[in-house]
Amino acid sequence: MTNGARNPDPFPAFAFELRITGLAVGGFSECAGLQLETEFQEYSEGGENSFVHKFPTRTKQGNITLKRGIVDRSIWDWYWDLTQGAVAPRNASIVVYDPARKNKIHWDLVRALPCKWVGPDLNATQNSVALETLELCYQRILYRR
Repeated sequence: MTNGARNPDPFPAFAFELRITGLAVGGFSECAGLQLETEFQEYSEGGENSFVHKFPTRTKQGNITLKRGIVDRSIWDWYWDLTQGAVAPRNASIVVYDPARKNKIHWDLVRALPCKWVGPDLNATQNSVALETLELCYQRILYRR
């Protein structure tokens, strides 16, 4: 039985942006890796042979992989500084918009660091955009709407 309220449509996967505190990063064409996974400890209770207890332990998050056309040096500079010992974690947000760009959901990445940078594949026989890939690791993820 419904109460007459309309369920909201799902958010589209193409209307998103990444915000990194202190960096003007521009738009990314792809974002992958938003995931959490909880590990479980199994415990076999003595005398109970029909099941094994499973207790949640630690939750870990995957790294976020982002792709964009190379437009400036901000991502490179942040990663390069890290390789030179200047560890500068930054808070970041992945923001997804509805089609009207009014409602949005956020995944806030706390104390994010660039853990991998991949430069473009260059090919003089193709007419494609030079893409860079950035992989972010982070301490914690928060979801808000």
